[in-house]
Amino acid sequence: MTATPPPLLFADLNSALKAAAEATRLRILALLAEAELTVSDLTDILRQSQPRISRHLKLLAEAALIERFREGSWAFFRLGERGGNTELARALIARLDPDDPVIARDRERLAAVRAARAAAAQAYFRRHAAEWDRIRKLHIADASVEAAIRAALADKPFRSLLDLGTGTGRMLELFGPEIERGLGLDLSLDMLALARARLDRAGLRHCSVRQGDIYDLALPKDAFDVVIIHQVLHFLDDSARAIAEAARVLRPGGRLLVVDFAPHDLEFLRDEHAHRRLGFAPETVTQWLAAAGLDVLRQQSLAPEHNSGGKIAVSLWLGRDPRIAIAEREVA
Repeated sequence: MTATPPPLLFADLNSALKAAAEATRLRILALLAEAELTVSDLTDILRQSQPRISRHLKLLAEAALIERFREGSWAFFRLGERGGNTELARALIARLDPDDPVIARDRERLAAVRAARAAAAQAYFRRHAAEWDRIRKLHIADASVEAAIRAALADKPFRSLLDLGTGTGRMLELFGPEIERGLGLDLSLDMLALARARLDRAGLRHCSVRQGDIYDLALPKDAFDVVIIHQVLHFLDDSARAIAEAARVLRPGGRLLVVDFAPHDLEFLRDEHAHRRLGFAPETVTQWLAAAGLDVLRQQSLAPEHNSGGKIAVSLWLGRDPRIAIAEREVA
C-alpha cells in the first residue's frame, strides 16, 4: 500500500507550484532528480547564463523543492530529501515523458557532464594510484574486509546509511543497491569528486556525497539506521569525539560500525601519509563506543593471509543504540 504524502499548507503548496511552473525550473528539477549538479554544470546543460540559472535555483530553494550545500568554493544542488514539497517535486518529475525531446536532450548533455567528471576522477586516481596500492598491500585484502563488514551488518536489513570519511564512496557503492538513502561525508574535495563519479557510474541516484566535518555533523539526531566509519579514525586527533557525534545521528536501535587498523609499527605511514594513530587496540575503540552510549555487539580482528606479505591486521567494532532494547525491557 502506497503511503499518502503529508498535507501541505495552502501557502507552501502555492509557493512550490509557482516555483516549478516555469520551463527552465521544471527542467532543473528533472536534472537534479538524476544527479547533484553545480551552477556551472547546469549552465553547460541548459545553455543559459550563470546569473539566470542562479536565479532559478534560488527560487526553487526558497520553495523547499531543492537543497543547496557547499564544498569549498563550490555549491552543489539536489532535490530535497524530505518534506512535502520534495514529494511534490518528485511527483511532478514522475509525470514527465522521458522521451520528450527537451528532457532527452538535457539528459544527453547531463551524460556529457558526468563523463567529464569521471575523466577528471580517473586522472586524479592515476596520479595517486601508486601510493594507494602501496598502502593497500600492507593489510588484509579489501575483499575480505568487505565480506566481514557485510557479515557484521547482516542480522537485519537497514534503509538508510551514513558513511563518514567516505573517500571514494566504496561503502555507499557496496550497500547502495539494498538501501533507500545513502549519504557520504568527506573533507577532501578530490575524494568527493571520485566518490561522485563512482556513484554516477553505478547508477545510485539515491546515494549522495558532500563535504562535512566528522566532529560536527550538519545532520539531525536520529537520522540514520547505520553509520560506518571505515579507515578514518587513524587520521583523526580526537576519535572518541567523532564516535560520539556518529552515535548522535543513529536512530533507536541503529548501528555504528567502525573499521580500522589494528596496532602496528609502520612509522612511515605517520610521516608520509598523515596517519595520526598507528592502529587501535580492541579495548580502545570498545571504550569509546560504550562512552558514546552504545552497546558493543561485536569486536573482531582480521589478520593478513599467510604468506600474503601483509603486515597490518584490520579490526571491526559494532555498536548499537540501546534505546529500543531499553523500551522493550520497560514494557516487559
